[in-house]
Amino acid sequence: MVSVGDTAPDFTAPKTDIDGDIEEFTLSENLDDAPIVLAFFPAAFTGVCTTEMCTFRDQMANFDDVGATVYGISIDTPFTLSEFAEKNDLNFDLISDTNRNIIDAFGIDMDFADLGVYNVAKRAVFVVNADGEVTYEWVSDDPGVEPDYDEVEAAASEAEAEAPVDSA
Repeated sequence: MVSVGDTAPDFTAPKTDIDGDIEEFTLSENLDDAPIVLAFFPAAFTGVCTTEMCTFRDQMANFDDVGATVYGISIDTPFTLSEFAEKNDLNFDLISDTNRNIIDAFGIDMDFADLGVYNVAKRAVFVVNADGEVTYEWVSDDPGVEPDYDEVEAAASEAEAEAPVDSA
């Protein structure tokens, strides 16, 4: 599993933006938007996942204030994520990991074997700084537990404070 101090695994995947447009997203090409908050969730349109993404939505001003960019990530298709974002009025982009490459690279896959559902993302949050380094990680083995949003915001603020100053 990816930990604090590791370089975040680079990935390219479909991203659904807040207008419902779908385009390719590559982490390494977006590090200038750091700190980047990667909020993994098991599946759209489920109880705790919806609550989590709506809480990020409701606290987005706090993340904007510290210069952080938030992305939600799940195994859902970009089309499902577009509908999920629209229905919940989300104000941040969602990344589709239908091939499970991202959750595999981060080492955060889990199964709901009793339901016949396999290889979905654990609920997890990583903060990535402008150098691509993971500066914060939170991973839950219990899909019913949400992250400490204030702690995530503080970690993003700290990552922003450590960002190199552009002397141009």
